[in-house]
Amino acid sequence: MILVQTLWRTAFPPIPEAILGDFKLLRAARLQSQIPLLYLTLLLTIPTTIYGSSQGAPAWVRLGIPVVMGTACLARFITWMKKRKQTLDVQSAERMVTGATWVSGSLGVICSIWCVMSFLTAPADLRIYYPMIMSMGSLATAYCLSTIRGATIINLLIGLLPISLLLLFSGNRMDLAAGTSLVVASAFLLRMIFQQHDQLVDLLLLQRQMRELADTDPLTGLPNRRVLADRLDEQIQRAGPDASFALALLDLDGFKPVNDQYGHGCGDLLLCEVADRLREACGPNALPARLGGDEFAILVPAGSAISLAVVADHMLAALVPPYRIEGHVIRVGASIGVAIWPGDGATSRDLFETADAALYAVKAQRNEPCTPRDDEEPRARVQAA
Repeated sequence: MILVQTLWRTAFPPIPEAILGDFKLLRAARLQSQIPLLYLTLLLTIPTTIYGSSQGAPAWVRLGIPVVMGTACLARFITWMKKRKQTLDVQSAERMVTGATWVSGSLGVICSIWCVMSFLTAPADLRIYYPMIMSMGSLATAYCLSTIRGATIINLLIGLLPISLLLLFSGNRMDLAAGTSLVVASAFLLRMIFQQHDQLVDLLLLQRQMRELADTDPLTGLPNRRVLADRLDEQIQRAGPDASFALALLDLDGFKPVNDQYGHGCGDLLLCEVADRLREACGPNALPARLGGDEFAILVPAGSAISLAVVADHMLAALVPPYRIEGHVIRVGASIGVAIWPGDGATSRDLFETADAALYAVKAQRNEPCTPRDDEEPRARVQAA
């Protein structure tokens, strides 16, 4: 059992959790664009399939199976055309992939039965054409399902394995050559599909890394101003008439003297520790962000467990304990300005301006410079607009 699991994980390595949702959506998007064309192509081959069916085969093989296939292809083509512009979430994308796997596998069984029965009942000089027809359909289906490795393998096994075995063991030299070619072509296609799958995963991981670099402050790892602005706009768009949320702007008191006295490296470490404390204080209930320098922001969404009335006190409490950096025990305070939607502004720009004005009103109350010293008491100031 362990050996089987090891082999399975080697052949089908799990998709990294970070990109699993994106991967499912991409698979579904490719199905939306490729599957309708596949069904249309199969539908157009039905008349020639009926015309070329072995006359020695039973009527249900010569006429019944092609008619069933044609009807199924037409129905699926119409269904998928309706899905082409459908907006998908992860769950609907997963259902789409599962449905495509089951339907394609079922149709593959029907086609394989038609091919095997036609091959067995056809004259010796004509039967080689049926594996050719089947291989074209199976390889086209495998290509369209290439982002779904399981479905690809299932369709190739159902579509090509039975007829390949017949060719390999028929005793005819040309059948043996044709069967060998089918097996080699299938193995080559599978190899290409597995490589494409790995490349797709690598591409999604790279895209995610690029998004994170674009959305993350490189020093502290907090979201940057752009992410904060996007989330703030989302809050405004989603907020109901009775909802409210807060935007807090935070500025450290006495940060420049930290750089002057202890060096910029120490100042960077201090910013990282401040970011860690804000991140811990916010938890899943708020979004901390770094705007630049020693300026931070906190977005407390509607329905948060953090009370809007005590946002500033909650954040300042997290910053009160001293910071131990490179052998120094440093205390710095902070000033916070808070704006609450909708009373302090109906737009994101209004909220930023109101919170910024509140912040600098607090800063203006400071009459003397703040020089950091080991074990100095923090100077915490707050004003809510």
